[in-house]
Amino acid sequence: MDKYKIAVATSDGIVVNQHFGHADKFYIYEIRDNIFTQIEIRHTKPACISREHDENTVTKNLELIKDCKFLLVSRIGVYAQQQAENLGITPFELPVMVEDALKKAVTFVKIQNLFERN
Repeated sequence: MDKYKIAVATSDGIVVNQHFGHADKFYIYEIRDNIFTQIEIRHTKPACISREHDENTVTKNLELIKDCKFLLVSRIGVYAQQQAENLGITPFELPVMVEDALKKAVTFVKIQNLFERN
């Protein structure tokens, strides 16, 4: 049984429409046996202000979601992407409907599992 969490940067819970550094919250979904359920919203402080990012805030925001396997955003800068990957979080830029983005992430895991079993 696969069970993991995905953090989604969305302002409305409908579309993945937030840049990582501009997000003031992340919707957290639990994936269990390929079925996703929203379990909470975690509030953050935006890390980017006028194209400048605060590295400490980037780190704090990533620490807040470090229990998530994936991070779905509309955009993410190189620094934040590297820091996420260092924590074991795989970021994806998927500016689509949240449901579609979650389905793509679940499909990605299924494909990874196929290759790991061979």
